[in-house]
Amino acid sequence: MRFERCHIPVGAAWSSPFARWQGPLAPFSSLDVAVAVTARAMRERAIEPGDLSCFVLGMTIPQMGSFYAAPTVASRIGAPHLGGPTIAQACATSVAALCAAAATVESDGGLALTVLTDRTSNGPHVVYPGVGGAGGRVDREDLPLDSFAADPLTGEAMIATAEAVAAEGGFPREALDEVAALRYEQYGRALADDRAFQRRYMVAVELEDARGRPAVSVDADVGVRATTHDDLRALRPSRPGGVVTGGTQTHPADGTAGLLVTTAERAKELGRDGAVARLVSSGTARTEPARMPKAPAPAARAALDAAGLGPGDLDLVTTHNPFAVNDLWLERELGIAQERINPFGSSLVYGHPQAPTGARAIVELIEALALRGGGTGLFTGCAAGDTGAAVVVRVDG
Repeated sequence: MRFERCHIPVGAAWSSPFARWQGPLAPFSSLDVAVAVTARAMRERAIEPGDLSCFVLGMTIPQMGSFYAAPTVASRIGAPHLGGPTIAQACATSVAALCAAAATVESDGGLALTVLTDRTSNGPHVVYPGVGGAGGRVDREDLPLDSFAADPLTGEAMIATAEAVAAEGGFPREALDEVAALRYEQYGRALADDRAFQRRYMVAVELEDARGRPAVSVDADVGVRATTHDDLRALRPSRPGGVVTGGTQTHPADGTAGLLVTTAERAKELGRDGAVARLVSSGTARTEPARMPKAPAPAARAALDAAGLGPGDLDLVTTHNPFAVNDLWLERELGIAQERINPFGSSLVYGHPQAPTGARAIVELIEALALRGGGTGLFTGCAAGDTGAAVVVRVDG
């Protein structure tokens, strides 16, 4: 899909810190986290809720009140005039929600907000009626843990897809460790100078209890461990005889993110120093069964084809890479060197809350392009069901 009118004001796209699974955000609904962070982000950027013309919520893990999620969040951030959909497409939710918001701008203009939020901690335990089962037997599902453990189409766990792609690509354990070590090194750049890069877009989570007393304050990622080549080499494979370790796969997390989409003129008014990121195109793809880490490559090609571009036209790339093998396959298929991918780290390092993961990577891509004075960037990532999604953005210097 190619976009002609859609722009993201630089600075009007944000992410909370990501907190590790069962960390400080575990006791709180992801909807509450989304409201707190979105309201704060809009206040800090002087964005009036009443000016919004479209609201799209992306989330993949049900919370209490999810049936009313989008209109509830819109009302709580001060936009009770807005309805809007709640979108879930596993780890591709950010791209799907962003494209839904962009579609309204493409057709009608206006100011669209998409908010992405999820809590992998304390996921719901779902009980389904076992229709036809003897003795009133019921079926159970633990979200999201059962989803990680097996794709119902293939019966394979997500880690099995990484092992399969590593084997088909001929990627040894050392290659995965090398990519992971690079991503941790790149993440270190985001922490330099008192986290100067992250402070360009990161909005703290500040929540109160029912009596209005401070309940939690999270202003930086929680759960990232300093990791070196030696640390990675010392880890055992997650599966006997495998090449994937705890250091070359991501960890589940909690967090939220948001992006504004509008016309070029309005984006210049709202952007930091008038800076604007144009949303150029998007693409999706599906690869063969149980080969999820391959999917970002054809999704990237679809987005690039829609933009009329090739890999050589890209200045920077960010990815959702739950496994290091994802980025190795992307390099093999598109010829993009690892040093050009994820210049300030990635979800491999800081964790994966699902819906907001891609949004944070897109925000980091925009900010990285703005820092270098402009350029063309690609975000691409995989999602459950051996699918992938990608977007191309352009920041003019």
